[in-house]
Amino acid sequence: MLTKNLIWLQPEPPTGSSMRLVGVVAALGFSFACSAAPPPFKPTADTKLLMQAVVDPNADVIWESVKTIITSRGTEEIRPRTDAEWTAVRNSAITLAESGNLLMMVPRAKDGGEWMTRAQELIDTSQAAIRATEAKNADRLFTIGGDIYDACSHCHEKYMDAIVNANK
Repeated sequence: MLTKNLIWLQPEPPTGSSMRLVGVVAALGFSFACSAAPPPFKPTADTKLLMQAVVDPNADVIWESVKTIITSRGTEEIRPRTDAEWTAVRNSAITLAESGNLLMMVPRAKDGGEWMTRAQELIDTSQAAIRATEAKNADRLFTIGGDIYDACSHCHEKYMDAIVNANK
């Protein structure tokens, strides 16, 4: 009986259309593997400009999206409320995550060790922010904002000249 079950569970032999699909996929894979060098990247901004123009403004969107303001007039809870507000924060989180990849590119990458680890930390925390925005979880987004801040600080402590020199 076991033999019959095993034979019965085996897939049917590929048909003509599925064999063509396998052939196309194999040809594409082979052409990518044998193609010339990857397309050249042409970075436009150095690290400082990338930080000023892309990283900082998009991190600010995340940091400013969830907060509590307490005054003599009362407490105000700031958080995304509409789909458009959540989308704007999500877009900033995506941009921030992709900025981590941009930081790994020559000529921005300072080394292949800790720099890459710190850039990956920015990517990971930004991806967590993306997930929080998709879940519309303001409390989680607030916490992840702190994680993003820590990721930035870890890198700045090692690579930002003003901080490195101040600690000497």
